Amino acid sequence: MSAQPWDGLVLGGGPAALCIAAALADTGLRVALLAPHDPRAPWPNTYGIWGEEVDALGLAHLLEHRWSHTVSYFGQGDPDPGAVANRPTPHGRDYGLFRREALQQHWLSACDRGGVVPLLGRASGWSLVDQGAWTEITTSEGIRHRARLVVDATGHGSALLCRPDEGPVAGQAAYGIVGRFSKPPVAPGQFVLMDYRCDHLEPQERQQPPTFLYAMDLGDGLFFVEETSLALAPPVPYERLKQRLLRRLAHRGVAVTDVQHEEFCLFPMNLPLPDPGQPLLAFGGAASMVHPASGYLVGSLLRRAPALAEALAAALADDTAGSAQLAQAGWQALWPRGLRRRHALYQFGLAKLMRFPEARLRAFFATFFSLPGPLWFGFLTNTLSLPELVGAMLRLFLTAPWGVRWGLLSLRGPEWRLGLRLLRPG
Repeated sequence: MSAQPWDGLVLGGGPAALCIAAALADTGLRVALLAPHDPRAPWPNTYGIWGEEVDALGLAHLLEHRWSHTVSYFGQGDPDPGAVANRPTPHGRDYGLFRREALQQHWLSACDRGGVVPLLGRASGWSLVDQGAWTEITTSEGIRHRARLVVDATGHGSALLCRPDEGPVAGQAAYGIVGRFSKPPVAPGQFVLMDYRCDHLEPQERQQPPTFLYAMDLGDGLFFVEETSLALAPPVPYERLKQRLLRRLAHRGVAVTDVQHEEFCLFPMNLPLPDPGQPLLAFGGAASMVHPASGYLVGSLLRRAPALAEALAAALADDTAGSAQLAQAGWQALWPRGLRRRHALYQFGLAKLMRFPEARLRAFFATFFSLPGPLWFGFLTNTLSLPELVGAMLRLFLTAPWGVRWGLLSLRGPEWRLGLRLLRPG
């Protein structure tokens, strides 16, 4: 048994765990962080964020790179793909890449200031003790830790949380390279959010699930290029993504000359929300906070952690509140009814996009990014209100080509269930 019980025990050692542990400690709570590894160990993946988001949070100093030349390529709308393939869609908004070490240290320093106690171990089970006043976590090493509230931030693969089984979960998969190339794979100073050009593929390959290039100029001759699948169940294999990336580059006369880092990403896009009746709370990927339409998470972590921590601190001020009551207060703060409706709408939209053929998908995104900037930006960052979100989707429908409209109107598979959830989010 650990030396003392905690107000809050956070499980995990990644961005979500550090973020919520720091926010909880900032309210004056006694917090411990239980991780199977040293939370100071370097993170392997990169994290992007829109410039307006990071500016609003006052954290622009944590960026390693920031681009104003932000574009996408959809190669859509002309019978001659080559004629429009190189015509970019400008986004007119800055995009940034976090300096991983700086972002990690930002949260670690906040944890240190708040007195967060690091514990080493992997949570393997839990139980309510003392008539539900405490939650006891057991580690695979046989050590027990008690807290009034446990927050699971171990990611989407949590073994402790309960969530409904709604069928196969679609994953966004990506394979990327940080390195040097025989010539620049993107224009100098450019950030490419989506390059859906497919002129490097054979006609039969274009019948397969489409993938796009996410790429950026890192300066000093370094570039990051990543082949990405929007979402698919089962996910696109890494080997296919790697082959497509190399073929895409070769088609444009670009060869890889030096690989400094390989990136492998896979995370769920349509993970069901956890059961809000359970006495464990979650945060981050474990709480299905990955944006179902864009895959973004870090901005949401930074925005939502302080409010959740304040709600939990208020609930913990009641000394008679047990773990289940505290978790219920947390779930209500994290996933209020309006936010659950928006989540259902995003999942409804993703289900449609996952079955769009390549040409229709390119037409959809070309229409989407022709919306007024505040609408598509708010959609991707999940900062629109529900009426604004519905209004944005209605405007997209009215301005889209007929093929896209027909695809949005027809309902298949889980879309009926997801549509009903907009009316009754649970």
